[in-house]
Amino acid sequence: MSKQLKADLSIFCITIIWGSSFIVMKNISGDIPAYAYLAMRFLAASIILAAIFNKNLKGISLSSIIRGSIIGLLLYAGMMLQVQGLKTTTASNSAFITGLCVVMVPVISVFLLKKKPPLNAVTGVMLAALGLFFLTGFQGNWTIGDTLTLICALCFALQIIFIDKFASDMNIYHLAFIQISAAAVFYLVTWAGIAFVSPVPAYIVFDSRVILTILYTGALGTAFGYSVQTIAQKYTTPTRTALILTCEPVFGAIFALIVPDINGNTEKLTIKTFIGCLLILSGMVITELRFQNKKSQ
Repeated sequence: MSKQLKADLSIFCITIIWGSSFIVMKNISGDIPAYAYLAMRFLAASIILAAIFNKNLKGISLSSIIRGSIIGLLLYAGMMLQVQGLKTTTASNSAFITGLCVVMVPVISVFLLKKKPPLNAVTGVMLAALGLFFLTGFQGNWTIGDTLTLICALCFALQIIFIDKFASDMNIYHLAFIQISAAAVFYLVTWAGIAFVSPVPAYIVFDSRVILTILYTGALGTAFGYSVQTIAQKYTTPTRTALILTCEPVFGAIFALIVPDINGNTEKLTIKTFIGCLLILSGMVITELRFQNKKSQ
């Protein structure tokens, strides 16, 4: 198995975790401010990564800190906008709009990285984007939450591109740790700033559901997920990464069928969901088959 295929499979695996996070984040969005939730989530992830990568974090340079902080800032903005957007939009809309980064990545890559994606990758991206529409569609009138989520998708597209730009010539463990730690610092500064200027303390419910969500998304969704993405992207392309990440709303839809919301309701399986999943899978297969054929030539 090639390094690129291993990288692609690794990214695919983390989409399962990220897909499950939509409904659990939605379920606590009314119990804790987004900045407070994300500060604790990323702080927990930073501590976990420091413990795991302890031997690999020696000799971090100023250049690495700057590069990692740029990606961390994009991650900070993307996650903040996504969680804030969930307050006034649905989990399905959030998954769909966030997934539009798959269309943004190859377009932006042409201008920023001068990387022209191959025709099969463009075809796969278009099929996946169509699949996203069938899978989650867009429900209801456009809200401020949808606008915030669209900007969030742009931040995630830029995050994918900048990881590809920086990963080739710097320590990948440094990059993984710094981006998470930088995002944690940005969230903590935001929390402190809001607490300083706000006359009313933030409303936070520290029940078992909130605590478990912080630990789950901190350990698996952040520490494991983003470190795997950063390391795996060293061996694959930003367009392929974005394409594989379209599986995130697929798993988001699956978990929404299983996990009830705060009202005890689960989503229903529809023919549109089936078609959407099939189109996304087709887009991935087209890209992968072309890759295998090129390898054998």
